Amino acid sequence: MKRERAYVEGRRRQVLDMLQRNPQIRIDELAKRLSVSVVTIRRDLQYLEEKKQITRFYGGAAVSKEAAGYVDDVTIYRELIAKYAATLVEDGDTIFINTSSNALDLIRYIKGRHVTVITNNGRAISYEKAEGVDLILTGGEVRHPKEALVGDFATRNLQNIFAKKAFMGCAGISSATGMSTEIANEVNVNRLMIEHTTQTVYLMADHTKVGHNSSFTSCGIDMVKHLITDELASAEELEQMRALGVEVYQVRKSDY
Repeated sequence: MKRERAYVEGRRRQVLDMLQRNPQIRIDELAKRLSVSVVTIRRDLQYLEEKKQITRFYGGAAVSKEAAGYVDDVTIYRELIAKYAATLVEDGDTIFINTSSNALDLIRYIKGRHVTVITNNGRAISYEKAEGVDLILTGGEVRHPKEALVGDFATRNLQNIFAKKAFMGCAGISSATGMSTEIANEVNVNRLMIEHTTQTVYLMADHTKVGHNSSFTSCGIDMVKHLITDELASAEELEQMRALGVEVYQVRKSDY
């Protein structure tokens, strides 16, 4: 129940983000981009309207003034994190991306050529990506609601694959427990991606994830060498991470 609620809340944040970026986007397009039914999007819009975060009109909706600040706080930092992460991708790189929607966002902004993305995020197949990006799915059992590709098939396929860099999202990151997730089936895939990265692993986590411990640990803090977060992340927690050897980069809203 907790995981389902977190997924629904995340999807609704994405709906707000898309509406803010494109007020003319229609319900059927929202459903297509988020890989859900039109009925589901209508329910999301009804919920957001009841919370006074949007105003609905025939065929679509617009973000209300009351919701604008919320979208800024939650979404803008994640977009800035994705954009910064994309600058770390170079021509010819092969990279891992896990099921994180924030990590997957970076494929929109990659400037490098001949970049190969290997991911277990099933939504990647219909995701907007830069021209220089080629996509490989790990395969595996599809787990809803995140459309994560997991299980023995996914891990077997990853056994013989190595990438230069990995860009990993998480449900939580702390100096005490390291990188954690709410989905037990994602742990083995996350670990394999980290272990099979030959150069650099980048963890992407906005301030709501920093200092948070989720249910299942993907790796200890000793395996986290680079963290990309934002200016609102807990200063105390980041200092503890730096003391443990983590290099931290913080994006700022003024860069938006």
